[in-house]
Amino acid sequence: SRWIAAQTGDGPEIWVRINPGPAGLSDLAAVLRRPLRGLMLPKVNDGVTVQLIAEALEPFEEADGLESGSIELLPIVETPLALLNVFAIASAPRVRQLMLGSIDLGAALGVSPDSDAWPTLQLQLVVASAAAGIEPPLGPVNPDFDDLEKLEAETRRLYGMGYRSRPAIHPRQVEVFNDALAPTAAEVAWAVHVLEEYDQALAAGQGTFKDARGNMVDEAVVKAARRILE
Repeated sequence: SRWIAAQTGDGPEIWVRINPGPAGLSDLAAVLRRPLRGLMLPKVNDGVTVQLIAEALEPFEEADGLESGSIELLPIVETPLALLNVFAIASAPRVRQLMLGSIDLGAALGVSPDSDAWPTLQLQLVVASAAAGIEPPLGPVNPDFDDLEKLEAETRRLYGMGYRSRPAIHPRQVEVFNDALAPTAAEVAWAVHVLEEYDQALAAGQGTFKDARGNMVDEAVVKAARRILE
């Protein structure tokens, strides 16, 4: 609490992981102060819980002179029930993005870390986030910071699935994540090429066209190219 209050707000965003359940509501009085940016919510099972926490933030914001809705929420999907309710959670007020809690979820489901089931489970958060109009989800924590090659391959798979960020638990993971969660040089070159030809096609009165490589380009392809360059 004192540490948060001592910050100027000029550095990285400050997020606090509160306790699950009723204990989390008790945490609010201690952590809700400038320049807190948001709360991570563990063991959330449904959208109603997120909504109740969102409503509980209003008086704290008002007392601290903060704009209503300025404190955001990041629910951690780490229970089977949360996975079943993932769209409702993603659609709740103040939610910026979701995070996959794979360690707890795997334990609850009996799914091993190397199971082929993970892509299916991981993709559910991507779909729910897109449908709710929030940011792409945070990837899961990985406690391994020795096998960086495996960590990079795993993170690149997440990127290809629609994840754009991932929490690090050790400094050695940071560079790996930054590299793996960014478009490759080839992807950037492709996106630039598509948008340049799109501008030329629009000037010629064409919305859909065949590019120099013989590929059909429409609005969906242009949207994908823009996302790469964002």
